[in-house]
Amino acid sequence: MCGRYAASRRPEDLAGIFEVDKWEPEEALEPDYNVAPTKEVYAVLDRPVKDADDERPVRQLRKLKWGLVPSWAKTPEGGARMINARAETVHEKPSFRRAFTSRRCVLPADGYYEWVTGVQERDLEVEGKKKRPRKQPYFVLPADGTVFAMAGLYEFWRDRTLPDDHPQAWWVTCSVITTEAETSPLAVAPADGPHALADIHPRMPLMLTPDRWDAWLDPARTDVEDLRSLLEPPPAGLMRAYPVSTAVSSVRNNGPELLKELEGPEEGTLF
Repeated sequence: MCGRYAASRRPEDLAGIFEVDKWEPEEALEPDYNVAPTKEVYAVLDRPVKDADDERPVRQLRKLKWGLVPSWAKTPEGGARMINARAETVHEKPSFRRAFTSRRCVLPADGYYEWVTGVQERDLEVEGKKKRPRKQPYFVLPADGTVFAMAGLYEFWRDRTLPDDHPQAWWVTCSVITTEAETSPLAVAPADGPHALADIHPRMPLMLTPDRWDAWLDPARTDVEDLRSLLEPPPAGLMRAYPVSTAVSSVRNNGPELLKELEGPEEGTLF
């Protein structure tokens, strides 16, 4: 799954990386080292510019809310639960299938966080001696330091309780597509810890390599089977993972220190 990630790149840098044609400086977000559900995040998408004479799609960098609210939802309250869409079923789930065929995006990140329950902690949990085991967080990112481009979907939702000209009348929300975690060895693995992403968690965000960006973002591609072919996991051996401070487990903490690599798991959270 993907429940927390880091996104610190500046909008002008993202615009260059993704060849963005349009972004609004007033929508700039501060670097966020602890992105959590319901927060505003950057998304890259191809879409005609509103009220423009030219209806051709334009590559845009937009600010969306993480947690997809389907267009048919009566209220936005379920958005916080729809932060992820499974690659295996995204084409058939009512909440995601329409967005899958027409509203796809890329969610840029530095990498994502995932938590592992330590062996000692798991033993205590099994014995019933500890209800909430302490977990060791790991940060997962491309080994070469490039942007982690997560496949995503976005959707529009109209708040019918507000007038048309209200600035919050329309919500634009998004979801991260996830896939089975890689079982092959990490490109760089911690000496005392997991050696594959599947050792950390059975799911992972679907990373799109640059050669797939244009096809994924192209709104003219609407054939379901054609789009499902773009959901293949990236080549193995591109990722690294390392332990970070348990401070990231609290959404109140936010700063570059959260990305600092630890020499090993924190005490009490041994892998």
